[in-house]
Amino acid sequence: MEVHRHPHSEGKGIKHYLFEFFMLFLAVFCGFLAENIREHSIEKKQEKEFIVSLISDLDDDTLIIASHINDMEKSIRLFDTLSHLLESPDSAKKHGAAIYYTSRMGIRQSPLANNSRTFDQLKNSGGFRIIRKQETSGRIMDYYSLFPELRMMEGIFNTENTAFKAVASQIMDHAIYQDQVNPDGSVKRIPGNPALLTYNPPLLRQLGFYTVEMNGSRQGMIPLLHKMKQAAGELSAYLKQEYHLK
Repeated sequence: MEVHRHPHSEGKGIKHYLFEFFMLFLAVFCGFLAENIREHSIEKKQEKEFIVSLISDLDDDTLIIASHINDMEKSIRLFDTLSHLLESPDSAKKHGAAIYYTSRMGIRQSPLANNSRTFDQLKNSGGFRIIRKQETSGRIMDYYSLFPELRMMEGIFNTENTAFKAVASQIMDHAIYQDQVNPDGSVKRIPGNPALLTYNPPLLRQLGFYTVEMNGSRQGMIPLLHKMKQAAGELSAYLKQEYHLK
C-alpha cells in the first residue's frame, strides 16, 4: 500500500520546530519582562508617593514636638511655683489665687499627638517591601522606635496626674475652678485671695509632692522629645536628598 505524506509536513525538520519553540519562548519571556517592568515602575511611583507623604508627616512632627516641648516647659514653671506655695499653710493662705491658677493650668498636658498616618499605612499594608534601600527602611524604623519609650513615660505621668487630682479635690473648691473658666474655655486668674477648702499640712504636702513628681516626669520626657525632634528633622532631610526632593 502506498503511503501518502501530508503536503504541509514536507520540509519541516527539527530546526523549524526549534525555531517555533524559540519564538514562543521569546514571546512569553517578553510578556513577562514587560509586566515586570510595569510592576517595577508602579512600585517605584508608589515608593516615591509614600516618601513624599512621610516627609510631610515628619515636618508636621517637628512643629508638633517643638510646640509640645514649649507647653511642657510652661507647665513645669507653673508647678514649680505651686510646689513653693504649698510649702506651709501660711504660704497657702496668702496666695489662694495663684494656687488655684497654677494647679488648674499646670496639670494640663495631653499626649504627644504626632502624625504617623504614613508609617502606619506602610506597616499595616506591607508597604515597606517597596522601599528599595534597606538603609532607608532602617532609618524610618529607628525614628518611630523612639515613640514607645515616650508613651511609657506618658503613662507614668498620667498615673501621677490622677493621684494629684485625687488630693486636689480635697483642697480646691470646685466653684472657684468654675469661676476661672472664660466663655471661650480659657482659664483666668481669680482676683483677690480665694480660700482653699482646707489648709491641712499633710494634704498640702501631699499635693506638693505630686507637683514635684509630675515635674520630674516632664523633665525626663523633655530630652527625649528634643532627640525625637532632631531625629525627625534629620530623617526628613535624608529622604529629601535620597529621593531628590526639594
